[in-house]
Amino acid sequence: MAGVNWRQWWPWPLAAIVIGLGVWPLVEYWLSNPDDQRLVDLEVYRVGGQMILDGRPVYDFVTPPPQLLPFTYPPIAALLAVPLAVMSWDTAQWVWTAGIFVCLGITVGFSFRESLKDHRPLVFAFLMVACTYLMPIRDQVRFGQVDILLVALCLADCVARRPRWPRGFLIGLATAVKLTPGVFLIYLLITRQWRTFWMATGVTALLTLLPFVVIPQDAADFWFHALLDPERLGSNAGTTNQSMRGMLIRLYLPSELLTSAIWLALVAVVGWYGFRFAREAYLGRDPITAVALVGLMAVLLSPVAWIHHLAWVVVVLGAIVGDATDVTRIRVAAGVWLYYVLPIPWWGVTLKAAEIPVLSPVLGKVVQNAYGLGALALVWLLGTWLPKRRYSL
Repeated sequence: MAGVNWRQWWPWPLAAIVIGLGVWPLVEYWLSNPDDQRLVDLEVYRVGGQMILDGRPVYDFVTPPPQLLPFTYPPIAALLAVPLAVMSWDTAQWVWTAGIFVCLGITVGFSFRESLKDHRPLVFAFLMVACTYLMPIRDQVRFGQVDILLVALCLADCVARRPRWPRGFLIGLATAVKLTPGVFLIYLLITRQWRTFWMATGVTALLTLLPFVVIPQDAADFWFHALLDPERLGSNAGTTNQSMRGMLIRLYLPSELLTSAIWLALVAVVGWYGFRFAREAYLGRDPITAVALVGLMAVLLSPVAWIHHLAWVVVVLGAIVGDATDVTRIRVAAGVWLYYVLPIPWWGVTLKAAEIPVLSPVLGKVVQNAYGLGALALVWLLGTWLPKRRYSL
């Protein structure tokens, strides 16, 4: 065929085959689960959309036993979930799972774009498979979660060089669908990206107010009732909550007021450093690192951050690797990757259950909080170690 450079074209089908073979065991494992254990969060979205179609209260239902999960997202998310409710359960599973990997591909492509310049197809395939087996990404597939979509939206909005959409629109959409991406509004504010900030804020406001027109009772139920119930999200003390508040709750301090006071103090300190580091990265023309730091803020500062919220680790890895010319940075990235592949927090649960004097109650809790503590370490790594490493070469 005239005009086609076959040397550039042929590696892409090979890369697609490599990705397919690499991720299939994970997909097949979770999509062959019993119906009541399969993509349970996707089922929440579908039932939320079905409540809209049936004209029934969105925030009064729970999914069928044994999960009994309520809809926890803002009402605009229920409206956007209507197409999922129209699909059959089998179709929705495959469409959603395919969407997870499309979003992961977008995230990998932007996060590692400096290292993909010269060896794009096969290196991209390797990175896709490697990132798929990070526990936060495995949980995207296991539960049918939405987090990697939000990561892709915010990342693309911040780092795309010539976006075909008004910059800020995607951040606004992500924030309206799930509140935690709202940390990017703070980032846009402190970096004085005024046009992007106002676009993101406007889209968030529009999509937040729209349900008051379309489904006013559901909108009121969410903002004035469901949002104020922290237990609606599940057990805040559970191992999967790796936010700073989750880690503090598991210390079982004598007073809930004391726990809240310590948490608020930590939010102020970690938030100040995290956003300061993000601003410095932005001013240093390193937007990938800036986005990675803000993403970590979304996890650490939130009252509840499940392990699958740590999908931002993909962006963190891309920031550490950079242009892949520094072997030390590649080794550090490999260590971070392995850390978030291994189920370390669950080792802490096992250690606590062993009831070994001193070791179980002390070291067990530390290991149980491994992913959250790791996220704190990553803030230092990206904000302090990485700039020094970059400028020392």
